[in-house]
Amino acid sequence: MKIVVANDHSGFPIKKAVLEAIEAAGHEVLDLGTYTDERVDYPDFAERAGRALISGEADRGVVICGSGIGVCITTNKMKGVYAGLCHDTYSAHQGVEHDNMNMLCMGGQIVGPTLAKEIVTAFLGASLMDVDRYKNRINKFKAIEKEFFK
Repeated sequence: MKIVVANDHSGFPIKKAVLEAIEAAGHEVLDLGTYTDERVDYPDFAERAGRALISGEADRGVVICGSGIGVCITTNKMKGVYAGLCHDTYSAHQGVEHDNMNMLCMGGQIVGPTLAKEIVTAFLGASLMDVDRYKNRINKFKAIEKEFFK
């Protein structure tokens, strides 16, 4: 898979660990910045990652800001992006398995590099489960998405 990664300055401290985890899992990285800890606005970078996902340039994404909340809100405003804020490995794989999450959001001021690697590994190792109740729930939120994103 090709994984898009984008972050702001507060996400920069764990970015190297995220990139290492993606590459260790055998995936290709599309790094859309930022590349320093100089202050920037997280919506600019989250939007870049969301656009790469929507266009098919990437298969999944990882976005990082200080808390993870800002990038999660931003990317969930984009049709076809299903972002989840995960600071633990269970949520990272369960969000894919049950909810078809395609964008992992994390807080660079919340998790350290070691945990970030574990979370990314769990996210990338998961796939949507072929279970009717999960498919039905996904169809329900996609219907809501269709109504509000005309």
